[in-house]
Amino acid sequence: MVTQKTRRLIVQYLNKQATLSERNELELWLGNPNNLQLFKDYVKTNYLIMLNMDMFDADDSKKQLLELINKEKKVIKLRKYTKLMKYAAVFVLFLGLGYFSKNLEVIIPSDSITLELENGNIEILNEDGTSQIMDEQGNIIGEQKGEQLVYDKNAEVEELVYNTLTVPFGKRFRLQLSDGTNVYLNAGTSLRYPVKFIDGNQRQVFLIGEAFFDVTSDKKHPFIVNAEDLNVEVLGTEFNVSAYPEDVFTDVVLVEGFVRLYTDEKSLSEAVTIKPGTKGRLNKKLDYITTETVDISIYTSWMEGGLVFRNMPFENIVKKLERHYNMKIIINNEKLSGEIFNASFKDDPSIEKVLNSFGKSYGIKYTIKNNAIIIN
Repeated sequence: MVTQKTRRLIVQYLNKQATLSERNELELWLGNPNNLQLFKDYVKTNYLIMLNMDMFDADDSKKQLLELINKEKKVIKLRKYTKLMKYAAVFVLFLGLGYFSKNLEVIIPSDSITLELENGNIEILNEDGTSQIMDEQGNIIGEQKGEQLVYDKNAEVEELVYNTLTVPFGKRFRLQLSDGTNVYLNAGTSLRYPVKFIDGNQRQVFLIGEAFFDVTSDKKHPFIVNAEDLNVEVLGTEFNVSAYPEDVFTDVVLVEGFVRLYTDEKSLSEAVTIKPGTKGRLNKKLDYITTETVDISIYTSWMEGGLVFRNMPFENIVKKLERHYNMKIIINNEKLSGEIFNASFKDDPSIEKVLNSFGKSYGIKYTIKNNAIIIN
């Protein structure tokens, strides 16, 4: 039987968020031939059946895991995998709906902001509530006050221990890390981070989705955001990262300071450096980074509830609206998907206001039924 802890290790590994110690632990577990078969069965049951796919090779996955561990004895990012890996984030969200004990399944509402602790337990964060975050020994390491979670820089933590904060579609949340770095998480975003950064180690976090970072300066400890295949390294600065798994591009927009961008296939010496007012864009398919000067406000307005679309295909606008309002949008007009639009909305507008605006300006018609929007 695959234990809850082992399930978490497998998910972290497949989602490219496992630390070196977690990969070592998984390596030891896979050393038992019986466990390797459990690994195969578990992945087949929870991934392939759910996603109707059959290309996963558990033996090859184990081989690649061992190669990674033997190659470097430091925190490293996992290499690219087969087509299945693009769906790992989907499974993480699937796990977010509930976690299992031996005889009890606890269902967590899909619209809940959740915090996954190092031991795999999941806590629901109420945006209007307050709570204390504790480690396994009962020590307070952080506190939630309303829509912000703050970690204690003086917490007695001597090794890297990770928490994962997940924000569902339709909501946003703020986080202050132990070094004072502030992170604003957009809808449909997950961030994995140490509850306390340890001296002598890089400050590294793992992002799925979109977040704005205001990083506390520390020249001795670079801050690295691992956004799927793209790594963003800074010392202290302000920037926005958009790295949703379903998007073709990963965008980094710099507000202040400077950042260096490099992919998993490149090294820091080959990094692309961008300046304030510049967007660095990774084309995931081509594994290539480009830069251009942009209007920063277009990429940061979401923190105040705003929506800005500039020269954007309608199908991309729909993705953003689905995340922002947590509603399914169906486009029945195929010609509409590729049309380019410009629009700007402030102060967290209602979905009706946005759609009515598109209707008046572009003649788009829609209906809303059962939390779904149908556009004709």
